[in-house]
Amino acid sequence: MLKKVNVGIIGCGNISEAYLTAAKTFSIMQITACADINMEAAKIKAKAHNIEAMSVEELLKREDIEIILNLTTPQAHTEVNLKALNAGKHVHCEKPLAVIRNDGRKVLELAKQKGLLVGCAPDTFLGGGIQTCRKVIDDGEIGKPVAGTAFMMCHGHESWHPNPGFYYLKGGGPLLDMGPYYITALVNLLGPVKRVCALSATPSKERIATSKEQAGKILPVEVPTHIAGTLEFQNGAVVTMVMSFDVWNHSNHTIEIHGMEGSLQVPDPNGFSGPIRINKHGIDDWKDVSLSHGYTGPMRSIGVADMAYAIRYNRKNRCNGELAYHVLDIMISLNESAEEKKFIDVESTVEQPTALKNGEFDKFPL
Repeated sequence: MLKKVNVGIIGCGNISEAYLTAAKTFSIMQITACADINMEAAKIKAKAHNIEAMSVEELLKREDIEIILNLTTPQAHTEVNLKALNAGKHVHCEKPLAVIRNDGRKVLELAKQKGLLVGCAPDTFLGGGIQTCRKVIDDGEIGKPVAGTAFMMCHGHESWHPNPGFYYLKGGGPLLDMGPYYITALVNLLGPVKRVCALSATPSKERIATSKEQAGKILPVEVPTHIAGTLEFQNGAVVTMVMSFDVWNHSNHTIEIHGMEGSLQVPDPNGFSGPIRINKHGIDDWKDVSLSHGYTGPMRSIGVADMAYAIRYNRKNRCNGELAYHVLDIMISLNESAEEKKFIDVESTVEQPTALKNGEFDKFPL
């Protein structure tokens, strides 16, 4: 009988609650311990979810823990990922994989040397919404994809996040914070990106927090807060994308994919469900598409579950390091294009993730 995979969390901040709650959905894995540089934060999460709280060092030494779930801030991702790998653990981290290419490469190279898996959020593309869209495209319902749009526009996170400052420092901004959801979904639907071009803006050099925890605090801005770009995919599709923390409201759809036979409205890639709508050539109205796949609730941890199945059944995990690095490479290339005012070829590439079978994670052992 195959054993469940034990997981330990490093980083008990705002996002950890979603992971701890959703992880209980998957019979293959269990989160057994957590750690944070703020021990009180670890103790609070441990008590709420009946797991152990300990120091980072103690967690990394635990022989029974196979996966480290790295939920630290982006600026700490590389350091924690490398520590986990050096401790002989597989590691799955929050997005982005790193904030510079070289750090991302270091993590992938060390994992390869150690024979360990690297995973990275977002895992939302494994939800029923995006997987249904993948099936629609793979089944040829809209014909060959030729174009698309992707919009994430809001006025930043300082109005609600308890610790919003890091969103405006190097490694933050709308592109590196929210871009992974949109770009990962697009790569899942269309395959890898070939080249990009972009323009960016930073209208204000500081923001003022209005969230309850830090109301009135001045937040320095080190990164562009509005970026408009174009992605050319290896399959020939061209997608226009806007990521912004400078927009109060908009009416653009999150993602649309346009093919030679029709168009597809893709749901918010920061979620796991629908709605999905399709419009085919010769038909005036949009039609709702029923979800073909499950996992439509709050499912953060489904990527960790996929890694656990990959470990037990000796296969590649879908939210893998190569995918996360390609997404990072695309985002950095967009920033470089905006700075240098030229097209940038994306040096990395990746295999399009394997489509999920409906109900694939419902049973363990298989």
